[in-house]
Amino acid sequence: MGSLEQLLSAREIVVSCGSGGVGKTTTAAALGAMAASRLGGKVLVLTVDPARRLANALGLEQFGNVETRVGSELFEAAGETPRGELWAAMLDTKESWDGLVHAHAPDEETRDAILANPLYQNITGKFVQSHDYIAMERLYEIHGSGRYDLIIVDTPPTRNAIDFLEAPERMADFFSSRLLRWLIAPYRSRLVSTATKPFYKVADTILGAQFLEDIAEFFILFQTMYDGFVERAKAVTRLLEDRRTTFVVVSTLEPAPVREADYFIEALAGRSFHLGAVVLNKVLPDYLLDPAADTVARRLSSEPTALADALVGAAESPVGDPAVVARVLQEVGDSYLNFRVVAAREAEQRAELARVPDVVAAAPYFDRDIADLGGLLAMGESIWSN
Repeated sequence: MGSLEQLLSAREIVVSCGSGGVGKTTTAAALGAMAASRLGGKVLVLTVDPARRLANALGLEQFGNVETRVGSELFEAAGETPRGELWAAMLDTKESWDGLVHAHAPDEETRDAILANPLYQNITGKFVQSHDYIAMERLYEIHGSGRYDLIIVDTPPTRNAIDFLEAPERMADFFSSRLLRWLIAPYRSRLVSTATKPFYKVADTILGAQFLEDIAEFFILFQTMYDGFVERAKAVTRLLEDRRTTFVVVSTLEPAPVREADYFIEALAGRSFHLGAVVLNKVLPDYLLDPAADTVARRLSSEPTALADALVGAAESPVGDPAVVARVLQEVGDSYLNFRVVAAREAEQRAELARVPDVVAAAPYFDRDIADLGGLLAMGESIWSN
């Protein structure tokens, strides 16, 4: 079993996935901070989740589609001298779509017509997993630029992350779908068959002729980029399947997140993607499974009166009523044993999850929220080499 340090040093793309509320964004940022600090090179954390928690934790005021460097002074304030650079970006869907149109439209006239289409802003924000598709485009673009040695992608919650993975194929399928051909057929040709006339009559009545014309114009224009979409979809899939890319599934050991983690592990295997690690957050400490500590706890629980009498008798200063002391000792012992049961169950779950990935790392409960670079590095340290 390797470590996250070994895993990240051998990869160029790390895709962090998990259900909501398990610390996925924090884990992605912590891995990025550790990689920049310990491995060196240029590291980018790209968040697809629209939440801005990552910006706050990295101390960034400006945080958007353009990559922003995290200042070395923030590392120094946290007691670290980084070997490399840490950068961060958050996907801006509209800006990324505009960039895609500029890059792949066949000519300026088509580009300007797409950007000026009345439905463009609404459609690019809402249709056919637009957000997920453009995220894959952005990842592909950034990786292809060669600007970064390591890119860590923080995806939306798990089942949306499956959409994230399938978005390029879905987009390509949509542009070749029968529904789309029906929508744009009357605007490609004035000859509409008798069989299809009722469909367009009803559509005109419900949606309005102008709406149909606008949407048809938009997709006719967009189909000029169809070949590029298909080729990019294939290229993105190849990149995700490449040995340079790995996936990290983040979870807690609560029942619902574990089910989500199992679901995603199976989904990755079904798509031939490499599962590099499972990171488990808020895990109980290993000392709860120590046999010697268990013996002490059982004595506290079963012999509180005798232990209280001995403690009170040996104390140089008063420690209180022996009966009260006995109750405290029993509560401590019972509490420890209860936590031990949960810790043993967690250990079994960890062993089950460890059958597939190269690495299983566990982050403990922290006594404060992780809201700055120092906290990210502390979390990263806890999972980096274990």
